[in-house]
Amino acid sequence: MNVTWQRLLMTLAAAISFSSAAVQSHTEEQDGKLWQYEVMVEQIEFPWAIAILPNDDYLISSRSGALWHYQTTDEQMTNVLPELENLWVDGQAGLFDLALHPHFDSQPYVYLTYACGDLRHNNTCLARARWTGRELVETELLFQAYPEKRGSAHYGGRIAFLPDDTLVLTLGDGFDYRERAQSLSDHLGTTIRLTLDGDIPSDNPFVANPKALPEIYSYGHRNVQGIAWHPQLQALFISEHGPRGGDEVNRLRAGGNFGWPLLTGGVDYTGAKVTPYRDLPGLIQADFEWTPSIAPSGLAIYSGAEFPQWQDHLLVPALAGKHVALLRADADAVESVATLFTDLDARIRAIQVHPRTGHIYLLIDAPDGKIIKVTRQ
Repeated sequence: MNVTWQRLLMTLAAAISFSSAAVQSHTEEQDGKLWQYEVMVEQIEFPWAIAILPNDDYLISSRSGALWHYQTTDEQMTNVLPELENLWVDGQAGLFDLALHPHFDSQPYVYLTYACGDLRHNNTCLARARWTGRELVETELLFQAYPEKRGSAHYGGRIAFLPDDTLVLTLGDGFDYRERAQSLSDHLGTTIRLTLDGDIPSDNPFVANPKALPEIYSYGHRNVQGIAWHPQLQALFISEHGPRGGDEVNRLRAGGNFGWPLLTGGVDYTGAKVTPYRDLPGLIQADFEWTPSIAPSGLAIYSGAEFPQWQDHLLVPALAGKHVALLRADADAVESVATLFTDLDARIRAIQVHPRTGHIYLLIDAPDGKIIKVTRQ
């Protein structure tokens, strides 16, 4: 056998060995040998977000307009939703994200996002309220997206805190207004950056642009419903719904134009092309893309001792895909590692990692939704 053929056979053998090992690892995980499930809370109508309090109680938002305080000691559920100005529930509209102040021990504020207005005049609002240990009081409206629009779709609504004590809020394109995602004169299809009190940071990327709204941090988005800060990479990642295909994971960059609707890997729901382009000067291409669509609906960066092999990986829950995508990121690329929790056969709205234990919490999107805790078997 000549050297060329010998090298070729060795390469094929190595590739087959690698492929078999990958499949075996994936199968072991899906057979439940790596993790186990525990249903923590049931009968929550379309849960959207969970926040884990310092005493290990939970706050759980329901898109249908309830904010549940779950007391782990006696397993009691209480609706503690404060009065939110013009909260509107319809279709995709309702109560969305909630997040604890980065310095919650000394400043016990809870941030909430929600649809505000009515069918003809609505958009995304951001409020905060102080947690007393039993209820939320002193509610403040910090921000309302402009303009008021018709319809009840594509609100964004996810919150992430940055190390400099600012927050980034994702905002959708309103579905029927996608061309506005290329404009800096309103908030449709953008992310915005605010101080923790709702003011505009002086170093926002468009502060000096008289034709831009100063809150805007990035634009060219369709409907970002996942956002998380990656401490190791010092980067902010987002997950975003495409139409039919073209779901994305991206590193969010201050001042970046992420292309929607001029760039997408998906097509419209009618099957028509949204755009003929996959690359245009000045527009940011996706770091990672799913086609067909999985409907990514959240994002977490794993940290903890429970699943050390996932340390610093991205966890992206999917509604249509009914799984959690495990992705690995470095300074240059994002790549797929595994597809997790498919045995649940459930639409997964959001994912949260316990800040102390590394346990994973999955929010199941259903009229009788539930919270499932994932631990090592």
